[in-house]
Amino acid sequence: MPPPTAPKSGDALFASVERVNAELFTLTYGAIVRQLLTDLEEVEEVNKQLDQMGYNIGTRLVDEFLAKSNVSRCADFKETADVIAKLGFKMFLGVTATVTNWDAEGTSCSFVLEDNPLVDFVELPDTCQGLQYCNVLSGVIRGALEMVSMKTEVTWVRDMLRGDDAYEMRVKLTKQVPEEYPYKDDD
Repeated sequence: MPPPTAPKSGDALFASVERVNAELFTLTYGAIVRQLLTDLEEVEEVNKQLDQMGYNIGTRLVDEFLAKSNVSRCADFKETADVIAKLGFKMFLGVTATVTNWDAEGTSCSFVLEDNPLVDFVELPDTCQGLQYCNVLSGVIRGALEMVSMKTEVTWVRDMLRGDDAYEMRVKLTKQVPEEYPYKDDD
C-alpha cells in the first residue's frame, strides 16, 4: 500500500481543476440571477432560490474536493473552516478567504473575501437592494458542511455590492451530526 500523500496546497488544487473562462462563469451566473429576478419577482424568494441552488451544488462539490485535495478528516469545526477558506475557495473560485471573528465556543466564525469573482461586472439597481447576490456561496458552504455531518447557518454580514469594504459570510455550527453507518457490526 502506498504511503498517504500530503494534502495539496490551494494553488496546486486550483491548477488541477478543470476550469471555465472566468468572464463566462461570471456572466452566466449574472444571467441566472437576472432570470430568477424576472421569474420570481420577489427579492427574498430569489435569495432563497440562490441559497437552495448553492446547497445542491455544495452537496456534490464536497465529493470532488475530498477526492482531489487529499485532505484527511478534520479534527473540529475550526480546522474545517480553515480548510474551506484556504483550499476550498481556492480550488473552486481561485481566491482564498480569511477566517476571523471566532466565538468563545469555537462554533461560529466569519469567512472574509477580499475578492469575489462572482461579482465582476455587477452593479445592483435600487430595486434589488435586498438581494443577496452571492447567496449561492452560502448555500454551497451549508451543503458541503452538511455532507460532512455539520449542520450550519450561513448569513452574509458584509457585501461590497452594498458599499462595504469586503465580503463577509458568518458561519455558525448548529449541530455536529454523528456519523451513522448503513450496517451493524455483528458480534
